[in-house]
Amino acid sequence: MIAISVALGVALLPGGPTANAGGTGGPPASYATQGEAGTGLPPLPISVPEGASRRAKIRWSDLDPSHAWAKAAINFVGEDHSWMRDFAANPNGSYPFNPDMIETRKYFARTAVKAFAPDAVIDPQIQFPDLDPTQSFYKWANIAVQQGWMRRADDGRFMPDKPVTMIAVHRLLVLALGLRSTAAHLNGLQTKDGVEIHTSKTFGTTMLGMRLGLRYPSSGPEFDVLPSTPLPRAQVAYSLYRAKTLVSYAVPNLREEYDDAVLPRMGAARQAIVEWGLRYVGYPYVWAGEWGFDSPPPAAFGGQPIPGFDCSGWAWWALRADDDVWDVSPPRPYEGWALPQRSSSDMARIGAVRWNDLKPGDLAFYDGNDDGTVDHVDVYVGNDFALDSSTSVAGVTLMYVGPGSWYREHFVHGRQLITKR
Repeated sequence: MIAISVALGVALLPGGPTANAGGTGGPPASYATQGEAGTGLPPLPISVPEGASRRAKIRWSDLDPSHAWAKAAINFVGEDHSWMRDFAANPNGSYPFNPDMIETRKYFARTAVKAFAPDAVIDPQIQFPDLDPTQSFYKWANIAVQQGWMRRADDGRFMPDKPVTMIAVHRLLVLALGLRSTAAHLNGLQTKDGVEIHTSKTFGTTMLGMRLGLRYPSSGPEFDVLPSTPLPRAQVAYSLYRAKTLVSYAVPNLREEYDDAVLPRMGAARQAIVEWGLRYVGYPYVWAGEWGFDSPPPAAFGGQPIPGFDCSGWAWWALRADDDVWDVSPPRPYEGWALPQRSSSDMARIGAVRWNDLKPGDLAFYDGNDDGTVDHVDVYVGNDFALDSSTSVAGVTLMYVGPGSWYREHFVHGRQLITKR
């Protein structure tokens, strides 16, 4: 089948942000008073069957202009395929999609099985106290659990009406795409001398889902979600659409980058930074975002609609020392360091560390559009990885920045804040 690759942007998803690796553009000024423009590596292209979005088989009854950003995805998962065509037609022949309805586990299980394991059969040994085998959703729950994509509660319940979160959606899709061993390796991340780096049990799948671009790269607060946010059906449709239209090299590239990931030996101060940063993998890219708690940020820095970070806001959160106006509470497991500059270009005015001399906890600066001005920054953690907040992956990841990457090609210099090993 002939396929076409399309860069993710407004041409594909009306109302979406323009994909941008060069540090120009960004959300409207009304969204923030300061912050970084859209930065980071270009997004993964998508590959869809030629003409897939042009076949008008379904007329949706409940999509309006506010859903334009998800229209291509909804058409793909509900019109071109029946994976999320969950509700009966109206008397006039149109179909409801219910884009704003929170997706539940029973519907997501059915969608996933239809999309990734349509020929799988029930394992009668898998039973649920809250879902009888005679019920219509039992088959889909059974197969989703059988495949290892979804888990039962400790007491065996499937909890069919529980909302799915971003974490749950990423986990299922990443596992269905064959990245189970890569995710497991990331969950067991270690330093070269065997010291375990503490991560959450969903770190690997959340991180890989971010790298695959499974979350909508929002240009405004109305689409920002946290890892624990229950997702509406439009967001789930977008994630499934991305998972099913990945270019052929996307999954193999992630295996190559992360299957053998290991961090260098590092002292306690640097390890504390890394572990603190990994807690926020999956947090959204928020224009001017510099705060990671639900509690309001310091008044001196204004408010933000949801916890999250732009690239330099992320560096602030990870490294900046508390003072009279900046108080991270509950506190980080380290005191932080003097970092008065806010933008990447201002931060980059200090420092001249070469790539081979970067150490965990150093700032690394990039010129995305090669105009001679730094427009992106992240926190290097060693062995070709950095903690990074980029627009194309819609938030914070443990980013591969090694040979052949956008980051290595656009690296300018680094800056050391930490003097202790």
